[in-house]
Amino acid sequence: MLEDSLREAVDVPDRSREAGTMRHRGVVWTVANQKGGVGKTATAVNLGAALASQGHRVLLLDVDPQGSATSNLISGEPLTADVYRVMTGTVRLESVIRATRVANLALAGANEDLAAVEVDLANVPGREGILRERLAAVRAEYDYVLVDSPPTLGILTINSLVAADRVVVPVQCEYLALEGLTRLLGTLEKVAALRGVATIDRLYVLTMYDQRNNLARDVVREVREHFGEDVARTVIPRTVKVAEAPGFGRTVLEHDPGGPASLAYRVLAEEVTNGARA
Repeated sequence: MLEDSLREAVDVPDRSREAGTMRHRGVVWTVANQKGGVGKTATAVNLGAALASQGHRVLLLDVDPQGSATSNLISGEPLTADVYRVMTGTVRLESVIRATRVANLALAGANEDLAAVEVDLANVPGREGILRERLAAVRAEYDYVLVDSPPTLGILTINSLVAADRVVVPVQCEYLALEGLTRLLGTLEKVAALRGVATIDRLYVLTMYDQRNNLARDVVREVREHFGEDVARTVIPRTVKVAEAPGFGRTVLEHDPGGPASLAYRVLAEEVTNGARA
């Protein structure tokens, strides 16, 4: 059962506490939504780039077998070591981390091999806490760790959520914006309960916003009414530049540095680094 698996996961020792690095280790933000096409990977990559542009040390961990974040940041370069090998214990996480062309932004990449984790870890005790345990060795070296999780509710997403200090939930500004959120929120409640905390902090980010669309404005209003202060003030606009950028092997901040989406991600990064969300 999910509850039993999560109970095993939260019993994994937090070695960074024992090492006295609690105040200085990187905060882990998992970007998650079970609904595909909502701007999840775009948010992980471009928020990471925006935080890095502020001078923060950022690690982007690609835990999606599609490897979209990886191809976005190291397009055309061979991936010789990946998160699959980290999850299965073949190599240590620090050995797969590599620099990207974006200053201050490092990457632990993934490809389709990662899909085999569901089978490889099926009988491993405490498998839902593996990512959290692996991260303990490196998170103190970064100001922020961003985890791009898959758009499914499987072992990789559960690992991503168990490892998270906070969760970024991209919400597309369309009529079915809340589709897929129910399962995610239910899982977050279970993880929080087993950790003995009231909730896992989350930040809802409204994406693909078209101000000309009345439905989009209605969605923004409804999401803010429903989730209140957990919704980012910044709204990511719908723009072709966000969709184009990965095809050029760039973040949108590189592809269209003066554009509205780049500005929005920079402002979102300011939100993340200020106040209760820092």
